[in-house]
Amino acid sequence: MKNYMVILTLAVISLGLICGGCGSKKAAVDEPAAIQPSVKEAEPVAAAAEPATEVKVESAAEAKAEKPAAPARTRGRGLYGEWQVKIDYNERQMESILLFSRNSEGNLTGKWISFRGMNELTNVTFEDGKLGFVQTYQGRDGQTRTSTFAGTVEEGKISGTVTSNRGEYKLTGQRSRRMPRVVGNWKMKMGDREFTSTLAVTADNDGKLSAKWQSERGEHEVTDVKYERRTLTFKRNSKMGDRQWESTFEGTVQGNVLTGVFKSERGEIVAEGKRIGGALIGNWNLEVTSERGSRQQRLKVNPDMSGMYGATPIEKINLEDSQVSFKIVLEFGDRKFEMDFAGKLEDSKLTGELTTSRGTQKITGTKVVRRRRRTG
Repeated sequence: MKNYMVILTLAVISLGLICGGCGSKKAAVDEPAAIQPSVKEAEPVAAAAEPATEVKVESAAEAKAEKPAAPARTRGRGLYGEWQVKIDYNERQMESILLFSRNSEGNLTGKWISFRGMNELTNVTFEDGKLGFVQTYQGRDGQTRTSTFAGTVEEGKISGTVTSNRGEYKLTGQRSRRMPRVVGNWKMKMGDREFTSTLAVTADNDGKLSAKWQSERGEHEVTDVKYERRTLTFKRNSKMGDRQWESTFEGTVQGNVLTGVFKSERGEIVAEGKRIGGALIGNWNLEVTSERGSRQQRLKVNPDMSGMYGATPIEKINLEDSQVSFKIVLEFGDRKFEMDFAGKLEDSKLTGELTTSRGTQKITGTKVVRRRRRTG
């Protein structure tokens, strides 16, 4: 009986050592920032699903060893996304945009966007904050030219050196600001009323929101505007004749549609809004054709109908019915160079002409459609 108890005790101790060494490990995959990318093939794709937990038996010594923490998931950080950069070129600063993502195979991809056009980046590498890539582009003389970049990305800033056969140039920049999705002009309809109003939502440089309610009936002041997790809330003080009242709004943004409810002491009323210019807002891949040939370019239309042609800001993009127009002003030192676009939006295609003092260029554009992220 004594021998049996000793054997039983040793078995329990051995089982405890084995179970004490059991552990699990889970691989983490970094997710790219959810941004609005410029080209379809360069958009971020969903991160791979995490593997199932793997359990293995370890020795007591292994169990005591400190296990390294799994890498934290990052969202909106690191390399992925859009960067506004400047290059010191012959005592001048030239502005460009760098766009980084990964393709369906998980390889890093990139674009260099400037007034010259949009070029693919190759050999993109990013490890431990160090970034490198190669840019190939067509020079003014029609010859193919190549430049390389080596630098660092840290705390939302990028810096390094561009090297080509023309020398070395310093590049600096920072991550582009993202405009809140709720920004823009919304054509609002309340309940069964025939008339419509306009809700204009704007954001300052710090992302703080404000709004105005424009209506043919009464005066309205909007305060306490907040937008979190696709939900818009605000207060509205209204005055119509001798009557005054306060109401609150809560609604959800889904693409170019805003649906919600106004609540006040007078009851509740359903409201629905459609974003003005929604069919044009987004990124467009352009093909620019002239007597010198064709090149690729990007048009970015922001929710407030401002935009970017290449890396050049557009103050206002006009859309009336299906007619699109805007003006671009390029500055080279003391010289200004104006470009006017007039075109048509039809069946998700943009066609038109870009007119300058040097002639006319034909524009054809296709809107970029974001691929939905897979969850499994």
